[in-house]
Amino acid sequence: MAGQTPFNAQNAVISTNGGQYSALALPAGQNLVKAAPGRVFRLIINTAGTAGTLAINDAASVGAVAASNLVFTALNTTAAGTVYNLEFPCANGIVVTVPTSGVVSVSYV
Repeated sequence: MAGQTPFNAQNAVISTNGGQYSALALPAGQNLVKAAPGRVFRLIINTAGTAGTLAINDAASVGAVAASNLVFTALNTTAAGTVYNLEFPCANGIVVTVPTSGVVSVSYV
């Protein structure tokens, strides 16, 4: 595949530099970012949370979030400005759970 541009199932270019789309300023609670297969590239802490856990699940809906599809967790007190480089594939979808009082942004494809 050297020299070829990689495409996903929707014929969009797959970026290795940070994703093609973004979900900005996700508030506390469970947030459905994508209801189809995708890849989480970056997660940025905009505001640290006060209670609960920051998590990303490979799920096509908020109702499908379970311990068995958890792909990432971080402490609710992770400092604002922290950037996680994940580049993690999700077979079903992307749900981001933001802790109480927290705000995060993600890039994905």
